[in-house]
Amino acid sequence: MADRRRLERFLRSKLREAGEQYEQLRESTDGQLEEAREAYEVAKNARGLPSDEEDRAKIVCRRYAERRAAMLDDQFRPACYEAGHPDCEGCAEDVREGRIETWE
Repeated sequence: MADRRRLERFLRSKLREAGEQYEQLRESTDGQLEEAREAYEVAKNARGLPSDEEDRAKIVCRRYAERRAAMLDDQFRPACYEAGHPDCEGCAEDVREGRIETWE
């Protein structure tokens, strides 16, 4: 009888460990999938911007309220981007969200 209880406890603990490992893996995978979806959306929004013959995005600068053709960096920020400036931060966010004002 004691051996049977030990076996049951052993099996339950191993099954519990396996369940916890599965849950951790699933949460990690779900997070990675969500990150990949977000990265895809940002890239799609940025690539959908009108561009000139030199492949610069045609945007309207929020800081100076002027038309501007600017290259986008690897984080899809215009080359004129200045970190910490509220207009530049808003502009970069708008590019990522696909709601930046453009011109043709």
